[in-house]
Amino acid sequence: MGHFNMNIIDIHTHGIGGFDTRTSNPEDIIRMAEIQASLGVSAIVPAIYPDKIEIMRQNMIAVKKAMEFQKSEGGTGSAGLHDRLKYAAILGVHLEGPFLNSAKCGALKSSSFIEPKESNLKKLIEGFEDMIKIITIAPELNGAVKLIRKISDMGIIASMGHSDATYSEAEEGFNAGAKGITHIFNAMRGFHHREPGIVGFGLLNKDIFIEVIADPHHLNTKTLEIIFRTKNPERIILISDSVKGTMASKTEEEHGVVDNSGRLQGGAMSIMASSRRLTEMDFNEWIIINCITKNPETYLS
Repeated sequence: MGHFNMNIIDIHTHGIGGFDTRTSNPEDIIRMAEIQASLGVSAIVPAIYPDKIEIMRQNMIAVKKAMEFQKSEGGTGSAGLHDRLKYAAILGVHLEGPFLNSAKCGALKSSSFIEPKESNLKKLIEGFEDMIKIITIAPELNGAVKLIRKISDMGIIASMGHSDATYSEAEEGFNAGAKGITHIFNAMRGFHHREPGIVGFGLLNKDIFIEVIADPHHLNTKTLEIIFRTKNPERIILISDSVKGTMASKTEEEHGVVDNSGRLQGGAMSIMASSRRLTEMDFNEWIIINCITKNPETYLS
């Protein structure tokens, strides 16, 4: 795949190569950006795990300091260019929670999920508003639609996920301003012929963006085919959903990044690797390239 002069963006990565966002050390975030750059990724939006508000804020401080480091390092001239090539640019954070449905927690810690109240949002994001790019929220929760409206009005993307939403509840979230769906099919109500749910809404709505994990473990090949045959191609974004264990050893790509019980913990490959995988499976190369360049750029703009 030719990716020259393209801005390749991963909008959902928790960690990689032994480092992740569960840290108060900005060095860990810088190392993530370095590893992503070595894999060909130009820019990242590190994803913060749901936890106690003060812990999420500590994690955001680490990212903020890493962003400040990049700004101070990435000056002009050839040295600045070298630094920019060495690190994937950190664009801000993706808060995956804590306003999520514990029935669809996936690999996340459901004990940290809290009610989508404006007071909780204020405590969480105060002082970080300018660096928060995306907040994942379950639209069916009591108060969520109001909060989606508030988040969207602030210029932050509300993405619906970790959700048991019906089709109409997802539509209500979208009408309130939600712009995306977090890793479609994963950690959400499945498609049913009598209730197509949030998945059905994500596939059929022409305007909403959907994140897709395209490693060999999260979605069946036929499910990927359904997505690419059904969905408006300008609204598909490939994400890694990579975690600390991704790329840390040779086995995870083959077996997936799993916990002791076999539950998937996150994506097994970078967006570069998963995009190559899809083109090798004969998905349209230009559509796939757009899913890691133009589409995420449009989404974040």
